Formats: sequence, structure tokens, C-alpha cells
Amino acid sequence: MLATADTFATVGTVKAAIQRKPAARAVSVISRAMAQLPKPAAKRAAAAGPAASKPVPAKDRRLNFGSKWDYAPAPEDFKYIPIAPRHELFIGGKFVVPQSGKYFPSLNPATEEQLSEIALADETDVDRAVKSARAAYENVWSRLSGAERGKYLYRIARIIQEKSRELAVLETMDGGKPIKESRDFDLPMVAAHFFYYAGWADKLKYAFPGKTPQPLGVAGQIIPWNFPLLMAAWKIAPALACGNTVVLKPAETTSLTALRLAEIFAEAGLPDGVVNIITGAGATGSALVNHPDVDKIAFTGSTEVGKAIAKAIAGRAALPRGLSDADAQQRVPTKSPRLTLELGGKAANILFEDAPLDQAIEGVINGIYFNQGHVCCAGSRLFVQEGIYAAVIKKLRDRIQTLRVGNPLDKNTDIGAINSRAQLDKIRELVQSGVDEGADLHQSACALPAKGYWFAPSFLTGVTHAHRVAQEEIFGPVLSVMTFRTPEEAFERANNTPYGLSAGVWTDKGSKIFKLVNKLRAGVVWANTYNKFDPTSPFGGYKESGFGREGGLQGLGAYLKLT
Repeated sequence: MLATADTFATVGTVKAAIQRKPAARAVSVISRAMAQLPKPAAKRAAAAGPAASKPVPAKDRRLNFGSKWDYAPAPEDFKYIPIAPRHELFIGGKFVVPQSGKYFPSLNPATEEQLSEIALADETDVDRAVKSARAAYENVWSRLSGAERGKYLYRIARIIQEKSRELAVLETMDGGKPIKESRDFDLPMVAAHFFYYAGWADKLKYAFPGKTPQPLGVAGQIIPWNFPLLMAAWKIAPALACGNTVVLKPAETTSLTALRLAEIFAEAGLPDGVVNIITGAGATGSALVNHPDVDKIAFTGSTEVGKAIAKAIAGRAALPRGLSDADAQQRVPTKSPRLTLELGGKAANILFEDAPLDQAIEGVINGIYFNQGHVCCAGSRLFVQEGIYAAVIKKLRDRIQTLRVGNPLDKNTDIGAINSRAQLDKIRELVQSGVDEGADLHQSACALPAKGYWFAPSFLTGVTHAHRVAQEEIFGPVLSVMTFRTPEEAFERANNTPYGLSAGVWTDKGSKIFKLVNKLRAGVVWANTYNKFDPTSPFGGYKESGFGREGGLQGLGAYLKLT
């Protein structure tokens, strides 16, 4: 019981009565005084009458946070970060003007304000970049020892750590993700990838016993907009460690941090042409994919574009070295470029009755709402065992109300802005299709900013496999909830999708975990956690989620010839 002023006054009265009255009368005084003590809430409700004491039905009980969960603003300062009004292409160790003279705007998705103008590379620029990478490969980079290459990677990693705050703010402004994710996840992982592959640079012969590892040559790399800087490190670090040179094309909506990374390469003294960065849209990426002097294509992005890339290079002969333009028209057959694809996903998060429920709910929240759902391995399908379905829905409904949506630069923000207007329109269209097909929409009651691209954290119940939201990658903060009865039904339903990138299993039974892991057609399976990454772990998918592995020891093999 909480002590109040009335309580202390009553106790004082009792004490005085005991001191001045006989025992019998003191007991009577004590009884009357105790009756004056504040009643517990339940008793006060009962005393008020039958209507006031009527309990709230369990289905109607909800946590009401009101304004008690408001946080004082904690914005990260961005004024000290220089952003040039115009950014050029990075070719041959220098920033150069695009041949076309054309530029396109880079917008802050949280405010719709223009941050800068980005150079638009055409086929001529792509050719310049590839030639620069080829010259650097043949004359400098492939001739360095692994130990020397590792020194450059170590130096790059250290500079990234020194500039991590600046890079995190720039990543948030350019992409819309919360600053605490850029600061606490993206940037540490970027540096970790360069450190990790720096360590492998002089140990390649030990990574593949009995084989002689040799670099491929020039690697053309195309990265998405959801993790711009991390995807750049994910691809560039192993390629350089293996002795390849790189032509990188970042996503058109998030090019700023890749270009800032080019400045870091120059500061680290990386030889000219070892890494070239060309910016642009789909036509720029297509020119890189179709360039005949590229030995390796690594793509992360949508399944539709991945299929187009695979079709473009299938059976295509690469040009032999040293041919004249006239001879090149004959296309002497050689081996096609190597290809790695990391594509879309529709991951299943499977929640069993014996799972640690509160822990699992946090894992589900992190699995789908991390980075606004802009994650290829997002747990966008939740399969709940029937016995705990009602409890899970109640916890999810209450938990999404606590997620803070707003200014990505505010350290209190949980969910930032959607990356672009086009992506926001796609999310809205798919959610509306789910509602039209009979699903029930549950959304946070948060207030969305007037400017920018925003979508409230949501989940859908009453979803079936026939719904588009259960089959198509939504790439937003939207969860589809379904049920199952047995483990066999769980993995059958989880595998019932064209994708196979990732999955999650929540249970106390280790045997159940191993059984499902062996039957789930997913490249990555998390047990009693979700969205945990490490540079030492391989990552990739099955089916329409792509092929090949990036990260870990397996990620080295994608950039080597083994003889």
C-alpha cells in the first residue's frame, strides 16, 4: 500500500489514543481509525456500486500509454556535415564530370528536400570506369601481395571508424533510416567487413587447401538502397582482398555515402582505378552488366532485375583481351562472366507454443520493423501455432503502439521514412490489396509527419496463401500473420513461396529447431533470434532469392578462380 498524508494522520490518531485511553477503548478507537484508511482500488470500485466494479472483458483490454511515453527530442546535429551541391563520378582515383553532362536530384525522404545533384553515367562513362579498373588490375593491384592489399583494407576500416558519426548521419539523411540504426548497426558492420577481409587477404591459400586461388579481374557490382554503405562494404571488401578491381554502381536514391566512401579510398591511398564508382539509374546498371570486359557481376536487389541480369549474361561470351574493335565484332567465344545474385525474400518467422513469448515478440518486431521493413530477409510472414494466437495478436497490437515514428535523425525514433515515393506507393497498393482480399489491418495510432514518405507500422490478420501480401515482397513495415497446428504444417507453409532467403524459428526444443532448419528452404535460418549478422557468416538464398554466398569464407570463393 502506498503511504499517503491521510494514512499518516490516521496512524498518529491511533498512537495518541493508545497512549491516553485504556486498552479496551483503544481497540475501539483503532477499529474506527482503520475504517478511515484509504481503500484499495478494487474495494473502492466495489463500494461505488455494481456498475463501477464490472470487469473489462479480456478481448477489450488494452494498454493505454497516452502521453506518458513521450520522449524529449534528441536530434542528431547534421549542420556540421558538408554535402556538396553536386557530386561527380569517381573514375581512376578522381572525381570526373559525366560525359552526358546530366545530373539527377538526391532527396531526403523524411523532408522531400533536395540534398544534392548526382552525376548520371552513360555507356561512355561506364566504359571509362571499366577500362580504369582493368588497367589498375593488370598494372598494380593483381601484382601486390596479399599482405599489401590487406594493409589498404585495414587503413580503410580505421578511417571509416574515425568518420563513423559523419557517415551515419549522411546515411540517415539520404536513406531515411533511424540514426540509431545507422550509428549502432550499419557503421560498425561496415568497418567490421573491411577488417575481416583485410585479415583474409594474405591467407587465401589456407582458405582453399589444395587449390591455387587467383583473382577474377574486374568486378561489376550493383547495390540496393536499403543498406547503401553496408552493401558497398559487403561487396568491395572481399573483391579487393582477393585481388580484383571494382566498378560499383550504387542505387540512384542513395548514392551519397558511396561517393563519400570514394573520398575515404583516396584518403587511404588506394591506387587509382582499383575502385571506381559510377552513379545513375537502371540504364547505367544495364551498361555495366552488358560491358564485355567485366569478369564478375555481383547484384543485390529485386528479383525482377536479377532475372533480367541472369538472362542478359547467360551464355554470353566475354571479349578476349587485346582485340581491335574490328576483331571484337567477331565475338570469339570465351567463358561468360561469373554471377552472384542476392535477391528478394518473403521470410517466414515460425512461432511455436513453447517459445519464450515475450522474447519472441521482440524478435518478430525487430524482424519486420527494423529499417522500416526495407530488409530483403525481413520476417514479413509470421506463422503462429494456434494455441497462442490470441496472446500473440494482443502483444503485437500493444507493442506496435510503442514504436516511435518520426524524424530519422532523432535518437528516439524507431521507424524512419520510407525510402522513396515509388516504394511508398507500392506498400500502400499491396496493403490495400490485402484488405480488399479479406484481411484485417491493424496499425499503430501514431501521428505521421506532414512532409516526407511515411507508413505506420502495421500487421494483417486473416491472411491466406492466396493473398498477394503473403506471396509478394512488400519491403515495408507490414507483417502478415497466419496460423499452423503441427511442425510439418509449419515448414510446408513456410516453403510455399517462390523465395528462399531467410527464416526464423522460435521454440524451447532444440530437436524441433534442427528438424525445421533441415527442411526449410532458406539460405539463413535464425533460432530464437532474428536479423543478426556477422561478417564471418555467409549470406544468400535459394530459388528466386538468388544464388551464391556473400560474407564469411564462402564470400571469398565468389571472387576467385580456384585451380
